[in-house]
Amino acid sequence: MAKTETHPWDPAEHLENEEDKAAYLEAALEDGDPAVITAALGDIARARGMTHVARETGLGRESLYKALSPEGNPELTTVLKVIRALGLRLHAAVQA
Repeated sequence: MAKTETHPWDPAEHLENEEDKAAYLEAALEDGDPAVITAALGDIARARGMTHVARETGLGRESLYKALSPEGNPELTTVLKVIRALGLRLHAAVQA
C-alpha cells in the first residue's frame, strides 16, 4: 500500500485577491473568537507580505508575527493599524 503524504494547509497561500481576504476576515469576525480573528489577520498579513504590513503600520515584522499568531493577543491599536495596512475596513452592523 502506498503511503499518503500530507502537507500543512496554509490559508495565506489561498488568499489570492482582495475579495478573498475581505471574506476571510468577515468570516473570522462572524465567528467572534478573538484567537480566530487574530489568526485570520495574521494569515492575510502573510498573504500580503509581512514586510509590507510592517512598513505600513510602523511596527516591527517579528512583533507582528508574534502578535498575529494564534497565541498572540494584539492590542486594539495594532489590530486597527493592520486592518488599515491590509486595505480593509472594520465596520459595525446590527445583529439579526
